[in-house]
Amino acid sequence: MQLQVARIGKPHGIRGEVTVQVLTDAPEDRFVPGTQFVVEPAASGPLTVSSARWNKDILLLGFAEVADRNRAETLRGAKLFIETEELDEDDDEGWYEHELVGLEARVGSQVVGKVTALNTMPVQDLLTVTTPGGEEVLIPFVEQIVPEVNIGEGFVLLTPPDGLFELNSEEAAAGDTEGRD
Repeated sequence: MQLQVARIGKPHGIRGEVTVQVLTDAPEDRFVPGTQFVVEPAASGPLTVSSARWNKDILLLGFAEVADRNRAETLRGAKLFIETEELDEDDDEGWYEHELVGLEARVGSQVVGKVTALNTMPVQDLLTVTTPGGEEVLIPFVEQIVPEVNIGEGFVLLTPPDGLFELNSEEAAAGDTEGRD
């Protein structure tokens, strides 16, 4: 199985560097020179990291196979994957998006929606739960609010603070209709 660790953005400079959207919590371990990535679409890869540096909060990668800006432009939107065999055996802290998407979101025994995304944010991660009515609710992915993730049985247990689901749906509704209470 493969794990997505980044998505390539726009070219940076004329020497073939690209910006990347980092989708891993250990970029210093994943983007070291010599690391080879499986690429989607497959025609764009594989790619081997030749350089990695930060420019403010943006990671810039250079690849051995990419010599100039024109080639870098063809990579825009490509996804970078590693083989899961490369993952640390003791890495049982946290979950990856592909493990969470599709799980039922439950409050007690009541199903309140499905997990549709994991948003990795600087301060804390957020689960996006889509309700049966199609509304998206952002849930702070912290132990107090998501005390159980059960991949085997296909659900996450939520203990949301009072009003979390209502607050999200009111904000969505406020954008649709003026003057609503």
